[in-house]
Amino acid sequence: MILEHIKGSEELKSLPPEELKKLSQEIREFLIEKISHTGGHLASNLGVVELTIALHLTFNLPEDKVIWDVGHQSYTHKILTGRMAEFDELRQYGGLSGFPKRKESPYDSFDTGHSSTSISAGLGIALGRDLKGLDYKVVSVIGDGALTGGMAYEALNNAARMKRNFIIVLNDNNMSISENVGGMSRYLNGLRTGSGYNDLKKNVADALDRIPVVGSVMIDKIKRTKNSIKQLFIPGMLFENMGITYLGPVDGHNIPALCKVLREAQKLDHAVLVHVITKKGKGYRPAEKNPSHFHGVGPFDVDTGKPLSEQKNPSYTDVFSRKICQLGEQYPNLVAVTAAMPDGTGLTAFGKKYPHRFFDVGIAEAHAVTSAAGMAAAGLKPVVAVYSSFLQRAYDQILHDVCIQNLPVLFAVDRAGLVGSDGETHQGIFDYSFLTSIPNMSVMAPKNMWELRAMLEFAMEYDRPLAVRYPRGEAYRGLRDFRQPVAYGKGEMLYEEKDIALLAVGSMVSTGEHVREKLKKEGYACSLANGRFVKPIDIELVNRLAGNHGLIVTLEENVLQGGYGLAVTAYIHQNYPHIKVLNVALPDDYVEHGNVSILREGLGIDSDSIIRTMKAGGWMNGLN
Repeated sequence: MILEHIKGSEELKSLPPEELKKLSQEIREFLIEKISHTGGHLASNLGVVELTIALHLTFNLPEDKVIWDVGHQSYTHKILTGRMAEFDELRQYGGLSGFPKRKESPYDSFDTGHSSTSISAGLGIALGRDLKGLDYKVVSVIGDGALTGGMAYEALNNAARMKRNFIIVLNDNNMSISENVGGMSRYLNGLRTGSGYNDLKKNVADALDRIPVVGSVMIDKIKRTKNSIKQLFIPGMLFENMGITYLGPVDGHNIPALCKVLREAQKLDHAVLVHVITKKGKGYRPAEKNPSHFHGVGPFDVDTGKPLSEQKNPSYTDVFSRKICQLGEQYPNLVAVTAAMPDGTGLTAFGKKYPHRFFDVGIAEAHAVTSAAGMAAAGLKPVVAVYSSFLQRAYDQILHDVCIQNLPVLFAVDRAGLVGSDGETHQGIFDYSFLTSIPNMSVMAPKNMWELRAMLEFAMEYDRPLAVRYPRGEAYRGLRDFRQPVAYGKGEMLYEEKDIALLAVGSMVSTGEHVREKLKKEGYACSLANGRFVKPIDIELVNRLAGNHGLIVTLEENVLQGGYGLAVTAYIHQNYPHIKVLNVALPDDYVEHGNVSILREGLGIDSDSIIRTMKAGGWMNGLN
């Protein structure tokens, strides 16, 4: 097996060319086998095997720097840099990350996890190289889906000013997570069929250059008037018109062709874009047929491609999806917006049922929010469905375009709280903090699947900015008999006793239920309240708890700073200084990848850890 002998770029470069094709096949077989056990990003990694090999063959890593946009397609890169043996622990707690990590290897030159950042990061590294008088190469690898993000264009505009070599590799597979949308997708479709232009340009230049004296003059004149010629073969020539040399398109599964064009790119003294055509999911038929499904997968059967375990009950995303479709019938002004995540956010069904009221704007969260603000200003009821960690990318637009104008945009914030294996860049643990900091924004969090439905119904009649925040995974089905109607700013008393009061929001209500059950067995009287609204706090409910409890414990799946617990604590300390308040929240830190149950225990927010904290700190003294 060739792959077993590859520990780094030097072993790879020593291989005879005829063995590279076999190596590619071995890498694909390895990825399929390992990811079928651990889960992970499969289709994107299968598509870049030859491209990754070519990058390692033509550049001197780690001296040269490769920055992977998003980074979920860096598995082959990790295999070729000595981390093959760690794939049994891929995305497991304490194991190999599914994204590039500088602390993990010197071959990982920049931490990534969100889209459209690689050109900016690469440009910054290249500028640092130049200012320090160094001479290494910098390559930013970006997908065609990531080019729908506005940050990529800001970086391209800036990169055009470069006076030294900077290489952008456009990995074009006609997909992001779901199918690409918009003008850039159509533009690249045109480029894929326009390869004749580059051949013609080279042939004409070579022929003219052989003419004595006047040949070079004619080449210069043609270069000054070349735009009209370009338009005959390639629509727009966006990149060259910006001042970035365009090379391609080239077959992204042809290693010799890739190596040749990458070596050509290294010769230029300015920014150059290499357009590479790849097939997402290549080499594994189920992933080729359904690349969206195999973008990120759990463990699966290799022979059939089917998941090894089926979720029995609906997820919160499923509940949202079904309810938003029902509300679409009742409210003809309801429109739905997503940033390239129709499947992940559950809006695919809405898009099929109401295609003219569904808007996928591409990987462009800031644009999604501001366009939703415009729709609200025009009298519509926009619902922006987005993952918590991706909503961070649109903070200014929420503040400036939605909340200053007090527009009725509903944010359906999916994957809130700990999400597990994707790690620091994807944990949705900051949204309470950044959303509640914005005036005019209200924030809700459901305790179970029925409350999510009720909150969405409430949201349709609420005429100001509102966020409903819910976790990843199976929707909680407990506490189903507690269905007090949703009213603005009002929480819900679930069990009322004395001594200890647990005041929880969102996913932590179920944890509070378990804490209460265990404390009751130890003889403690314990109340449980569902805050429902993270902002505004239900002051009447807090006053009620402070009236007959010596200890109030707040529970939230968000970082402590700026969260629900500190706001409650500030009010109690000001009005009831004799009441003890314990805040159970996540530490003000980034949380690594791992199973959610393991993370919750390690971070001290599972029921047993919470009880240990209450006892160890003396919080319960005198309450039994």
